[in-house]
Amino acid sequence: MQVESLAIPDVKIITPRRFGDHRGFFSETYSKPAFDAAGLDLDFVQDNHSLSASVGVLRGLHFQVPPFAQDKLVRVIRGRIFDVAVDIRRGSPTYGRWVAAEISAAAWNQILVPVGFAHGFVTLEPDTEVVYKVTAPYAPEHDRGLAWDDPDLAIAWPLDGIEAILSEKDTRHPRLADLPAAFSY
Repeated sequence: MQVESLAIPDVKIITPRRFGDHRGFFSETYSKPAFDAAGLDLDFVQDNHSLSASVGVLRGLHFQVPPFAQDKLVRVIRGRIFDVAVDIRRGSPTYGRWVAAEISAAAWNQILVPVGFAHGFVTLEPDTEVVYKVTAPYAPEHDRGLAWDDPDLAIAWPLDGIEAILSEKDTRHPRLADLPAAFSY
């Protein structure tokens, strides 16, 4: 397993090893001992799976507040996404900054988004399937969001002239300047 830090070092790209032959391939996409050895001591409690039928489906920016805050390990099993993590930890030297990576089935990479970050992605191919592990169960009363199009964040979503396809909920999230503090550095 290869682990690389992004420009905000707490956000990491994880690339599991994949072994292939004439039959196909095998890969351990998650191994607690391997994560522990890499200093990533996380206890995942739930797996989630989403299908986005069209290019331009934008999900996010989401997070849960304590005591149900979630670390997320996100991978794509079909298609491609542009995945974004925004630091929302008050007092952090990277507060309000974002990092992004293309995550795809072809690249076989994953992104680890820690607690204290708002997370979202936009699909770059039709029929994209995303699976992700989280360290706390879904808790609707602790579910929060951040405006995906906040001009102060200026996220460079690769929409290439198409309009983002959003849920009703994702059109109503506050901007960073109006976001109540939920995490401190």
